[in-house]
Amino acid sequence: MDRRRLIVVGCAAFAAIAAIFLMRALLGGGTTKVAAAPQPKVETSEVLVASSALQPGTKLDPAMVRWQEWPKKSVDASFLTHETVPDVAKYSEKAVVRSPLVSGEPITDTKVVQSDTAGFMAATLTPGMRAVSVGISVETGAGGFILPNDRVDVIMTRHSPDANETGGNDFQTRVILNNVRVLAIDQTVENKSDTSKTGSDNGSETVIGQTATLELSSEQAQILTVAQQSSDRLTLALRSVADSHPSPADAAADATDLIGNTKQNGAVTVIRDGVVRDVSSIR
Repeated sequence: MDRRRLIVVGCAAFAAIAAIFLMRALLGGGTTKVAAAPQPKVETSEVLVASSALQPGTKLDPAMVRWQEWPKKSVDASFLTHETVPDVAKYSEKAVVRSPLVSGEPITDTKVVQSDTAGFMAATLTPGMRAVSVGISVETGAGGFILPNDRVDVIMTRHSPDANETGGNDFQTRVILNNVRVLAIDQTVENKSDTSKTGSDNGSETVIGQTATLELSSEQAQILTVAQQSSDRLTLALRSVADSHPSPADAAADATDLIGNTKQNGAVTVIRDGVVRDVSSIR
């Protein structure tokens, strides 16, 4: 091979090698690999959240909540953590949802209230219902066997209107409210252990409440208010558990005549000498 041919072949080989390195550089093959910087680990804390959507008035249950990993920097002071709630079951015993919660939303003291805090009674009320209290005693409170969440009938007893004229002792009695729920006895809002209802461990001394708080509709609240003013005594009759399912017939049997048709005729209920009558407010 002559010298010129060798020079041409050498130049071609050099150009081919240069082209290979240039292509490799363009494709990144020659770039030095740099190890990725390790990402800092995000510190988390477990926060108590709702397992599903919860509506106001719902009594909390351990199955309704769960622990959720939450960035520690984003944990608000109002969130419930293991430090503030070491025992979920114990926390849930007296807890009631006060404001709507969506699934995965953190539980806070403003969303859920405890029975020993303000706002608990309002949270336990069924929407549209009212809490009204009535005085009771051993005789009028079924001997102390009425407990929160029991259902009762309210019986009104009063002197007969004719008894005032004749001087007799005739009485009238009737059921004015049917199958209403007892929210609380005094400030006890749940059925606790037997020892909490007695003065000793063996149950020898029974503590009788003096006030029962009932869950009533607006109309039932008016009936009870009128009855408290016009009756000699109101008695709570405890209903059987088998007979405690509310029905429209219960409310239909309430003593609505005690308050009259005040919405229709603008009448005012007047109570005098135990006698209830409607007087027109329009003169």
